[in-house]
Amino acid sequence: MQHWRHAVTLSALCVLLVLALPAKAADRANVEAFLKITGFDVALAAIAHSADHAPALLGQDAADFGPEWVQISEEVFDAPHMQKMAVDILSETLTNEHLHHAAEFYASDLGQRLVEVENASHATEDRDVKRSEGQRLLKKIDASSERMTALLRLMDAVDTSDQSVRAVQEVMVRFLMAASHTGALGYTIDEDTLRELMRSDEAAMTADMEEGGRANAAYTYRDISDQDLAAYADALEHPLMQEVYELMNAVQYEIMANRFETLAVRMADLRPAEEL
Repeated sequence: MQHWRHAVTLSALCVLLVLALPAKAADRANVEAFLKITGFDVALAAIAHSADHAPALLGQDAADFGPEWVQISEEVFDAPHMQKMAVDILSETLTNEHLHHAAEFYASDLGQRLVEVENASHATEDRDVKRSEGQRLLKKIDASSERMTALLRLMDAVDTSDQSVRAVQEVMVRFLMAASHTGALGYTIDEDTLRELMRSDEAAMTADMEEGGRANAAYTYRDISDQDLAAYADALEHPLMQEVYELMNAVQYEIMANRFETLAVRMADLRPAEEL
């Protein structure tokens, strides 16, 4: 999750909305406040950056889909719509106990600073720049140092059930199957065969995502002290926070898969640029 720096009054309002709750399922206003104070709203908006990979999954380039590509991708990955989807799901699944616990940490000075740097990282659209800079920073960190230990703890804490690889595979399968069914792919594919191909490449994907995750963490938290990183890891490892993150990960990937399926349908209606 990632944070913005708004006025203190707005931050305080979000805290009051989330902390002054009974212990039942959360209502929409409290979930919306939760998204802001934790920065999950910014993380959701950043899903739009992944649209750039869609043409490559079809073996094509964005230019192949003509001048309407940018407009359609922006419409499909509309931030307010994705946030509404998240609120719809989280209002039914997050309890006020979860909201209270997470908001209490993210409302703290440390929590606000952490979400601020996370939001700034999300706002950096050039993933190659982040990865290369993160890798440069990693080379300067001793493998047995407190900093590396804290970074690895953070990575484990936000993906305790190794959701990421399987979730990304599911997003790709749902996108490619939708593209196959709508004609955007240009040919039909068998889902079982596609999943088998995914499994055969799983080890390489896992290694790449782990390397990318370490680089991203090094880049994102480059200005956060070792002590504060360790405190963050402590907070994320709390059982309640683990439940919050497991749910938010699931919500984020479900929204991503849903949007990619929708994008596949819209892409089928686009004409190649040279035909315009």
